Amino acid sequence: MMNSSSKDSRFNLGESLAVMLTMFVILGVMIIKYDMSPQIPILFVFTLVMFYGHFKKISWDDIFQGISDGVAPGIIPIIIFLMIGILVASWLKAGTIAGMMYIGLKLISVPLFLPTVFIICGIIGITVGSSFTTVSTIGIAFMGIGHVLGFSAPVIAGAVVSGAFLGNNMSPLSDTSNLTTGIAKVNLYTHLKNMSLTVIPAAVISLIGFGIIGLRSTKNTNLKAVRNISTQLMATYHISLWTFLPVIVLLLLAWRKMPAVPTLLLGSFTAIVLALFQDSSFSFKQVGDLLINGNHVAGTNTVINRLMSGGGITNMLSSVALIILALSLGGLLIKFGIIKTLINSMRRMISTPGRLILATFLGSLGVNLLVGEQYLSIILPGETFKQSYDDLHVDRKYLSRTLATGSADINALVPWGVSGIFCSATLGVSAFQYIQFAFYPYLNPLMTILFGFTVVTWANKKLRKSLQKTNEKMPKNLEQTSNSSDLEA
Repeated sequence: MMNSSSKDSRFNLGESLAVMLTMFVILGVMIIKYDMSPQIPILFVFTLVMFYGHFKKISWDDIFQGISDGVAPGIIPIIIFLMIGILVASWLKAGTIAGMMYIGLKLISVPLFLPTVFIICGIIGITVGSSFTTVSTIGIAFMGIGHVLGFSAPVIAGAVVSGAFLGNNMSPLSDTSNLTTGIAKVNLYTHLKNMSLTVIPAAVISLIGFGIIGLRSTKNTNLKAVRNISTQLMATYHISLWTFLPVIVLLLLAWRKMPAVPTLLLGSFTAIVLALFQDSSFSFKQVGDLLINGNHVAGTNTVINRLMSGGGITNMLSSVALIILALSLGGLLIKFGIIKTLINSMRRMISTPGRLILATFLGSLGVNLLVGEQYLSIILPGETFKQSYDDLHVDRKYLSRTLATGSADINALVPWGVSGIFCSATLGVSAFQYIQFAFYPYLNPLMTILFGFTVVTWANKKLRKSLQKTNEKMPKNLEQTSNSSDLEA
């Protein structure tokens, strides 16, 4: 966890707001208007913030320490990114992705495709407790199936991301769930039960939305082309029960709570061994090339070539660079005390449970937008606001729910956030394109805020009245006890 001592807080509220607004204007103009890759705008903003901090008499040693502290929380996600590149390449080579696509094309109804994607990704997410694993496995297969069925890539990606992050919210294995409950000091299953009150309505509305889009998109489906692709997949790959062994290994390891990195490595190793058995011409040297450069297919069917090519460490390096730059910028903003100043300023608006939950959410949202790291968007607002929940007699289970929705859900919608970068790189769709169709990550936070101003506020008023009545009775009870003691004397 990164700390910002008082001597690092060189920026007052006005300066902090000015820095934040300037950042977003620059990023918006360069990314949206000029259609630049996010790496360059973020590098530009990083440079401005760094030199402005030095202008404010912050030493280069402190600046570099801030950069180092900023990148540190992203080391494991970066390693996971590289492991995902290896996993995708090996599963494509072994025919595991092809097998999932083949079954999907045979079983999935076209009008119900998007709702099916949302539901299955949600179930897988709950099972494995990782949105990244869900997106990089079944998510890639659904992207291929949807492409063959005639759905646009942003719509499919929106359904995949929505389901994956719903699963992440509701899984007892999720690192987000465990971190939020650890910060809030809340029982994990109390937290999950409370989460369901907003997750279920958000999921139902999302399901309806995907259903409507699916019904409108069926006219684009060429059933003959679908049959041709199915035939080509079966002819090109050795699709059998063995094809799904890497999936089984991955699910079993995730269910047994093995960490993501060894789980991904073992899932990849299983697929490589499978590929070696299937193809006698696949040499040890080619394994190395596969893991670095990804799987490349150059057959006669251009659709198969496109769907079955990808993965590899090299293809993830652009995303890794974006993560490093975004986290470096975030480290400077924390080191300079800008984020601390902005979060602390929100305490002034806290007078009711609804406002407290809104302030907590805005704190997580701000950290996500400025830093792009979901764990910090849990830790910083969580540590800042948890005492306020006790002061207003608001159960901390509402704190853990708000932190979960404001961190993981929102991070998937931030193009320079770790989750946004990951989903974009893995699914091959710009975050700016899929976020308009990722219904669930919008709806769950909205439900959380709505519940804060209605249900939580009502429950808090009821609790306060109960406490008030108890306090009113206390002096009378004490007086009666005192009089009884005097009579006995």
